[in-house]
Amino acid sequence: MKHKDSDGKPITPPDGGSKLFTRSLLLLVLCGISFYLGGLVFCPEKNYLAAKDVLKIETKEVESKENSAVVPLQIRSVSFPQCSIDYQDYTPCTDPRRWRKYGYYRLTLMERHCPPISERKECLVPPPNGYKYPIRWPKSKNECWYRNVPYDWINKQKSNQHWLKKEGEKFIFPGGGTMFPNGVSAYVDLMQNLIPQMKDGTVRTAIDTGCGVASWGGDLLDRGILTVSLAPRDNHEAQVQFALERGIPAILGIISTQRLPFPSNSFDMAHCSRCLIPWAEFGGIYLMEIHRILRPGGFWVLSGPPVNYENHWRGWNTTIEEQKSNYDKLQELLTSMCFKLFKKKDDIAVWQKASDESCYKKLSNPDAYPPKCDDGTEPDSAWYTPLRPCVVTPGPNIKKTSLKSVPKWPERLHTAPERVSDVSGGSAGAFKHDDSKWKVRAKHYKKLLPAIGTDKIRNVMDMNTVYGGFAAALISDPLWVMNVVSSYGSNTLQVVYDRGLIGTYHDWCEAFSTYPRTYDLLHFDGLITAESHRSYSYRCEMKYVFLEMDRILRPGGFVIIRESNYFVDAIATMAKALRWGCRKEKTEYETEKESILICQKKLWYSKESS
Repeated sequence: MKHKDSDGKPITPPDGGSKLFTRSLLLLVLCGISFYLGGLVFCPEKNYLAAKDVLKIETKEVESKENSAVVPLQIRSVSFPQCSIDYQDYTPCTDPRRWRKYGYYRLTLMERHCPPISERKECLVPPPNGYKYPIRWPKSKNECWYRNVPYDWINKQKSNQHWLKKEGEKFIFPGGGTMFPNGVSAYVDLMQNLIPQMKDGTVRTAIDTGCGVASWGGDLLDRGILTVSLAPRDNHEAQVQFALERGIPAILGIISTQRLPFPSNSFDMAHCSRCLIPWAEFGGIYLMEIHRILRPGGFWVLSGPPVNYENHWRGWNTTIEEQKSNYDKLQELLTSMCFKLFKKKDDIAVWQKASDESCYKKLSNPDAYPPKCDDGTEPDSAWYTPLRPCVVTPGPNIKKTSLKSVPKWPERLHTAPERVSDVSGGSAGAFKHDDSKWKVRAKHYKKLLPAIGTDKIRNVMDMNTVYGGFAAALISDPLWVMNVVSSYGSNTLQVVYDRGLIGTYHDWCEAFSTYPRTYDLLHFDGLITAESHRSYSYRCEMKYVFLEMDRILRPGGFVIIRESNYFVDAIATMAKALRWGCRKEKTEYETEKESILICQKKLWYSKESS
């Protein structure tokens, strides 16, 4: 993740008052940053510098009598062509065009499979023909432009369940679903009656597996619960795209053979409404993943088969005996994983994960199934980490992570979580410092970009957060923030969840798990500087990171880039190639070491559009 100094600020390259830069040190720094500035230079193990034919670095050393300094990095101008209109909804790492290369077993073809470097697209993804600026929140919760998500499959196949319906130029979202055709609000009302903790701030974060068009997550927003809506790119065309177009948090994903990109013991609640996940199959391995990410004392809610099989089995094209067997098997698995049936009424069943050690100690028994995980895999390791047929137990930190130990919302937002001490260099003091710093920065950002806090910005991403401070500082605004923590850096994402925010692990050398045009604001703080300190790793080319930012940014959307002055001009050149309009601004304390770029993406149409 980001390299920070003791005050939490990004480490920046030396300025004019630094010690003399030797040529070998300069080459080493350039090697380290090369992959991040468009693949500008390639450096093998020895100190060898070779500029590529395109995006060639131009640096100059300015000598003085007392010291020497390196002027801001410059790159030659570049341009990117438009992608074909066929790529208007391109999702590089979940691309149906590449499914044939992967197997159907456990639907592994729908997991992340990013293209190799030779197949990466170096073009700008166009919007659909007739694309319009999105409808603004909160109106967008109930309607969106048809041309922005021009897919009719759900409308035609789920019309009797009221997921959505097409009316003229718009899709309307009535709030229905497979298990709540009469409306999601009545469904959640019943759920809250079963789980009083949903009303008093105890339950703050949730995950909805197989989310449809995210009506459940959308309804919970009005009740103070922040939900990550999860669905794969499958025959239910554009579920996640519909969710984000509505302004509801969502991410592409599937429980298959790899862990979900979230830390252990983080969500207060998990939900499945006829999500078609075979929970009791494959030894219950999918339930084990839900168990891993759900915090002790958290709730798992299931509606749909086999719950209430006594009244629904005929409509499920099965027998009552088969459904009873399925329910009994599910209950047996849940009990063996230290879940206890909390409440059950009509079509909804609720289980609660144990929050004491007594049950988990039984999993150490050699004859126990599923067994306790003891293979050395980190509980929070969740980036391309295979699922294992074992239970990740909370261990000695169970008191730190249990639902009853976490302060209720909104107090938990600014309370230093117990798990902050598990982070390298983390402490309650560092957390408080970070929290205060981002309050000041957010206030300054709003002066530079008055659109923050208005209906022009709804979906926000902090591309390299530490503790979620930027998101916390904006909590009173009508927006939500996806907090991204590096998959190869310090694990601070658990702290983000403990304070009642949401986020995911990610590696910016790959495409993010979302559709094009899904975020109104992207923010990063010292991302390039942090990568420049990884001097010995040639990981990826920076142009791909910026192309990915352009892919997921909505036309008219904004980018806030906070970086070392050493990199700002080079970033501005790259932004120009993306057709962004940018301006450079000073930081809140007008430091000479870093600047802020405020950029906006322009709306343009494919040359192939009619």
